[in-house]
Amino acid sequence: MLRPLPPLNALRAFEAAARHLSFTRAAEELFVTQAAVSHQIKTLEEHLGITLFKRFNRKLQLTNEGEALLPAVSEAFDIIKQTTQKLYDGGALGPLKVSVMPSFASSWLLPRLPNFRKKHPDIDVHVLAQDELVRFYRDDVDIAVRFGTGDYPGLRVDWMMGDSYRVLCSPELADSANPIRVPEDLKHHTLLHDDVGDEPAANDWKRWASLAKAEQIRPERGPGYSHSNLILEAAIFGQGVALGRTSLAYDHLRAGRLICPFGPELPSTYSYYVVSPISTSELTKIRLFREWLLEEATLCRENDPMPVSK
Repeated sequence: MLRPLPPLNALRAFEAAARHLSFTRAAEELFVTQAAVSHQIKTLEEHLGITLFKRFNRKLQLTNEGEALLPAVSEAFDIIKQTTQKLYDGGALGPLKVSVMPSFASSWLLPRLPNFRKKHPDIDVHVLAQDELVRFYRDDVDIAVRFGTGDYPGLRVDWMMGDSYRVLCSPELADSANPIRVPEDLKHHTLLHDDVGDEPAANDWKRWASLAKAEQIRPERGPGYSHSNLILEAAIFGQGVALGRTSLAYDHLRAGRLICPFGPELPSTYSYYVVSPISTSELTKIRLFREWLLEEATLCRENDPMPVSK
């Protein structure tokens, strides 16, 4: 049977005392007496049945149990503080901090952000382009777009859109002295490789060549790039042929900077998800941005700029 949570005041006293390693400084921070802090710590120790501090003359030291408890208590208070601050600020007040992958930010999100500003001019969006997964409360982020399996425990998760991989090149390269009309034509061209990402073999020329039965090409050869949008830029400049993500190539295909000369098209095992803390997911600015992202993603799915050529 689960035991009841310790008293909140006792946890606050412990967190302050453990952070300062001083009952006196903790008392000053909490605006109570040193005796009150000592009493709250004793109450917490009795509740848990453990000793949290080693007490010396003019010195405190955390026990192993105290060191184990401190990070959890500190994070819990940070979550409460961040969430209540957002509630105090109101739904659409203050900037909206959005975490996205750099390639997705430059290739998909930034070209569409003016549409959001037109609909909601009072919401200032701060885009944080980062490869690592954000920790919402620690990093003070409101909402994020992630490319993965959708398994993000403790968060609100909304499926945004799937993705696929296509052979992409510039129109000029396709009509060059070595034209690109069928998969075997790639043996005359440089293959561009996306060297990052956790999805096994999703952006793998070997897998594509096997599926396309393009036995004469050398899928292991060619330069690699650290971000997915860079292989698209290289392809636009005619430096080779990319096996690129459709989501990131969408606007390039619409503008005619890239074409997809033939299939097959590889479906990705990953999708895009909009994620945010459950506790703040219905704040006005977060809800409006989530709804807008899902609307934009629907438009992309319904308006494929260039179906795969046969």
